[in-house]
Amino acid sequence: ALMTGRRILDEGKVFGIYPEGTRSPDGRLYRGRTGIARLTLMTGAPVVPFAMIGTEKVQPSGKGIPRIAKVTVRFGDPLDFSRYEGMDRDRYVLRAVTDEVMSEVMRLSGQEYVDMYATKAKAA
Repeated sequence: ALMTGRRILDEGKVFGIYPEGTRSPDGRLYRGRTGIARLTLMTGAPVVPFAMIGTEKVQPSGKGIPRIAKVTVRFGDPLDFSRYEGMDRDRYVLRAVTDEVMSEVMRLSGQEYVDMYATKAKAA
């Protein structure tokens, strides 16, 4: 998926990705995966953070059929990570970039942040 994202971004197109990697099990915002950081550092593309509010009404956790409901989308200002150019293999830089993106998503969404991967919370 990341290589497809890279190709799309290299073509100058827009690519969307959910940094958590899965749906939140309880509506809180969980730790982001570093794929978003890898993409922005490999391509130089800015990250436009966004938050979708009300998705739990459209498709509650565990329900297969979506419902019609209002969803609000909030976009933040583009984030530029060019200061980390050439550092796409440094795990500390990848984590810092991902955490900065997640911090902005938290600000936009108003969600409580949990410093744990959502997949781990779902398994517990």
